Amino acid sequence: MSVTHAPQTADVLARQDPELAEILLGELDRQSSTLQLVAAENFCSPAVLAALGSALANKYAEGYPGARHHGGCEMVDVAERLAVERAKSLFGAEHANVQSHSGSSAVLAAYAALLRPGDTVLALGLPYGGHLTHGSPANFSGRWFDFVPYGVDAETGIIDHEQVRTLARTHRPKAIVCGSIAYPRHIDYAYFREVADEVGAYLIADAAHPIGLVAGGAAPSPVPYADVVCATTHKVLRGPRGGMLLCGSELAERVDRAVFPFTQGGAQMHTIAAKAVAFGEAATPAFSAYAHQVVANARVLAAALADEGLVVTTGGTDTHLVTADPAPLGVDGRTARGRLAAAGMVLDCCVLPHADLRGLRLGTAAVTTQGMAEKEMARIAALLAGVVRGGVESARAREEVRDLVGGFPPYPA
Repeated sequence: MSVTHAPQTADVLARQDPELAEILLGELDRQSSTLQLVAAENFCSPAVLAALGSALANKYAEGYPGARHHGGCEMVDVAERLAVERAKSLFGAEHANVQSHSGSSAVLAAYAALLRPGDTVLALGLPYGGHLTHGSPANFSGRWFDFVPYGVDAETGIIDHEQVRTLARTHRPKAIVCGSIAYPRHIDYAYFREVADEVGAYLIADAAHPIGLVAGGAAPSPVPYADVVCATTHKVLRGPRGGMLLCGSELAERVDRAVFPFTQGGAQMHTIAAKAVAFGEAATPAFSAYAHQVVANARVLAAALADEGLVVTTGGTDTHLVTADPAPLGVDGRTARGRLAAAGMVLDCCVLPHADLRGLRLGTAAVTTQGMAEKEMARIAALLAGVVRGGVESARAREEVRDLVGGFPPYPA
C-alpha cells in the first residue's frame, strides 16, 4: 500500500465538518500507532477505500442487474456483474450473490433459502466457537430454528466428528452448519458433506473467517462440498465490510430471492464495487503470497505464545486465528485484554472450550498486511506475555508498540 487515501478524505471533510474530520484522523492514528490483532479485522487497500467513497454511494438499486426497481442503473449493473464474475472465478463457484450487507445477513439469507421456522439445525455450539447466528437465543437463529449444538474433544480441542455423526443420526436436521469464529483448525468439509448426505440435510459452510485464506490457496475450499457458502468480504479477504453467498446453479434463484426481496432492500452499490476491487486483488500472486504469510505468522505466534507459558488451544493453528488461555500467567482473559489494550495491543476475548472462562483470540491478517513477518511475531508474543504477567509497564510497552508499528505503517505516505 502506498497512497494515503484516508488522510485525503479527512482533508475534504476538514473544510466542511472539522469535528468529524478530527474523529477520522484520530481513528487513523489509533490504527497506525497500535497493534491490530483482532482476528476479524484488516486494512483495506487504497483502491477499496476509493470505491467505498465513490459516487456509487448515491445510487439506489433494489433488485439485480437487468431487473432493478429503479432507473439509472446502467453503470451499477456493470459493477455488480463484475463483482459476481470475479467472485465466481476466484472461488470456483457456479453462482455468487454479493449483496449481503454482512456475514450475519448472509447466514440469514442462507437459512431463509433452505429452511422454515422450527426446522432443526446442527451447528457448532457457542461455547466451542460457534457464531451468534449458529443458534444463540439472543439471535434470530436461536429464536426461529431448533439448534442442536455439537462440540469439540475435551483433550485436543478438535471438532468431535463422531459426535457430529451421532447427533445428525439422532436429530435428522434439515441443515448442518460448519464454521466458527474461534476454531483455529481447518474444517473437514468432506466429512461434513458425508454426514449431511447420510441424513438428507443441507450443508451450510460459514466461512467468514477462512474465506480469504481460501482465495489465496492457503486453506481448503468449502465450495465443492457445501450447498451454500456464507462469507464476509473483510477479515483476511481484505475487502470492505460486507457479506456474500456462493452456491450451485440449482440454488441460485432461491439464494438470490432470500437476499432480495426477503431479507434486504437496496444493494449498497459502493460496497459492491469495493468487493469487486477486493476480489480482483485476491486473484493475484501477491495476495496468494500474503495469505500463506498470514498462516506462517499465526503458527509462529502460536508457538511463541506457548513458549511464553500461555495454553494455546488445539496446540496451534492452521489459519490466521490463535486462541489461548492466559491463566498460567496469573490472569483471566478479560484482565489480560485490558492490560494489553492499555499497552496498545488490540485483540479480543473468546470462550474457551470446556472451561467456564474466557481466553484471548488473536489474528495475524492485519499485521501481515502491514508487512510484518515471523521475526515480528516472536517480538509480539514476548511483549504480550510481559504485559499480561505485569512485568512490563503499560507505558513502556506502549512505546515499544509504537516503535514496532512505526516501521510498518498501514498506509505509507
